[in-house]
Amino acid sequence: MYNGITLVTGAAGFMGSHLVEHLASLGVRVRATARPRRDTSFFDRLGVEFVPADLTKPETLPPLFAGNVDRIFHLGAICNFSTPYEKLYPTNVAGVERLTQLAVASGIKRYIHVGSTSVYGPYRDIPFREDASRNPQDSYGRSKRDGEDVIWKLIEKGFPAVITRPCTVYGPRCTDGAGKAFSRATSIAAIPGSGHQRLSNIRAEDVAAAVEHLSRMDAAIGQAYNIAEDTNPTLEEALTLAAETFGTKPPKLHLPLGLLKIVAQIDGRLSARKGRIPDLEYDAIAYLYNDYIVDNTKLKATGYKLRYPDFTTSIKQMKYLQGS
Repeated sequence: MYNGITLVTGAAGFMGSHLVEHLASLGVRVRATARPRRDTSFFDRLGVEFVPADLTKPETLPPLFAGNVDRIFHLGAICNFSTPYEKLYPTNVAGVERLTQLAVASGIKRYIHVGSTSVYGPYRDIPFREDASRNPQDSYGRSKRDGEDVIWKLIEKGFPAVITRPCTVYGPRCTDGAGKAFSRATSIAAIPGSGHQRLSNIRAEDVAAAVEHLSRMDAAIGQAYNIAEDTNPTLEEALTLAAETFGTKPPKLHLPLGLLKIVAQIDGRLSARKGRIPDLEYDAIAYLYNDYIVDNTKLKATGYKLRYPDFTTSIKQMKYLQGS
């Protein structure tokens, strides 16, 4: 179906690197792109071409389309809750506009937009389905929604795009985002709130396999798909399991969310002075007041079979991968 080059943006990031790895294992001719970097050894080992580019610099983008590029997976984005909207916009919205303009001009066969369930906003007591209203309350969620809207408008004009919405992504090499708490040894000393909040997570390898699966389905064009596991562990269960798996002390104390917000506010100010993203982001705490359950029925109805459907089994398997 695809005989040309598959372009992956955000290829040096956590999810992007897993997608590049998956595509390379399938024998796909991959062109990986991310901001310029000295170390390209990851791509070199996979035999993958790396072409540097910056979504905020239009002049760097045309070389990405040299040759026969027939499929694009767009993962390039700023992904945190601490960056204000005006700084997210050039990458998460305007960057999408620039990339898709070139994609339309090049006549690509398929464009897969890898977004986020953050577009839905706060939980509303029923699992998020793809037709739920999008009402994000934080800058990151708004930027992802607005980036999606660029795609929806093009779909109306016949653009062959698919929109995907992974929930909290975890897995090998995860060092950023909420998923890092379940991906490696951490020093989390307390459980936020009651700990009874039910979560939706997804392994990075499943994100990679799912988006590739959807890219080969004509029926997926013009559709949105959530990407989530089958199980919904509580926050306390997930933190305890991760601690036990990676050899750290399981948290026992419970920290009220109101107090946690104060701690996050202070940490955010200190982190901003040091020019880094805090481990505990203030806007992320809003997601801890309720369950956060994402419906994956639509994805599974396409015939996709999750590689890691069960969170507990998946975490234990990650310990094996790390050689423990």
